Amino acid sequence: MKTIILAIESSCDDTSASILADGVILSNVTANQDAHKEYGGVVPEVASRAHQQNIVPVVDVAIQKAGIAKSDISAIAFTRGPGLIGSLLVGVSFAKAFALSLDIPMIEVNHMQAHVLAHFAEDPKPNFPFLCLTVSGGHTQIVKVTDYLEMEVLGNTIDDAAGEAFDKTGKLLNLEYPAGPIIDKLAQKGEAKFTFAEPNLPELDFSFSGLKTSIYYFLKKEIKTNPNFIDENINDICASVQKAIINSLMIKLIQATEETGIKEIAIAGGVSANSGLRKEIQIEGEKRNWNTYVPRIEFCTDNAAMIAVTGYRKFLNKEFVDQSITPVARWKI
Repeated sequence: MKTIILAIESSCDDTSASILADGVILSNVTANQDAHKEYGGVVPEVASRAHQQNIVPVVDVAIQKAGIAKSDISAIAFTRGPGLIGSLLVGVSFAKAFALSLDIPMIEVNHMQAHVLAHFAEDPKPNFPFLCLTVSGGHTQIVKVTDYLEMEVLGNTIDDAAGEAFDKTGKLLNLEYPAGPIIDKLAQKGEAKFTFAEPNLPELDFSFSGLKTSIYYFLKKEIKTNPNFIDENINDICASVQKAIINSLMIKLIQATEETGIKEIAIAGGVSANSGLRKEIQIEGEKRNWNTYVPRIEFCTDNAAMIAVTGYRKFLNKEFVDQSITPVARWKI
């Protein structure tokens, strides 16, 4: 009899459901929210209301695409945290009700742990141990992975995340939210000819607040001289910003590989969809004899397939939770 996992992801503004059978992803369905663009960022109340509207149809489509019946499901895995508490509450509440109605076990999943394990949604898969640079709107980490559920955070951001640096720079440049993909697209047309202050932290931690401040004062100074500076140089500005962020990430990743001796290198999280970062990982990998693993875009952004993969591993270990479970906004790996 197959082990079939229904997975739910609702940590931020994407409602996603996935079906996995014996470790193989059968479906992965995500509903995005466009309502946040006019606000320049995710509005928690708007996000949670949209999750309430989306979760039932998204789960229904995922089950239909997988070609299974609800009665075939062995367990339900869900994102418990970290994330927006209102958004998480929708997913957790749905999971509890669904599990109760079918009398099946529930599996809590850490969102950041799941981003790392997204690499096991399809081939090629990294070998243990490996290092994973996990970069998103809310987190920037270097994680040492010794087994599916054994992870150690070697470096973390002490302030802002890389994705936040992209989005807040986007606001300065009058770009739509989310600005990361737009900056990436414009950067491909430009030249990285402007320089900004980059952090120089000890050990393996990251910082992006100083970089954002440097970008702000650079733009303020240039606009004072030429009010049309941003419009006239948008591609080069984006290329320069992207290069600075990627440099900060790569310096620490290279340092981590040298300190650990690990040459199995992976990237994960929403920012791992950035074309510049994906290219730089491949370049450094060839130069330093790394085995590099770059996930498909579908598995970079928030998705339920990564929750399903993690849930399956916890199912095999019989790591279940009961109906008293509640979501948590902060939860370390």
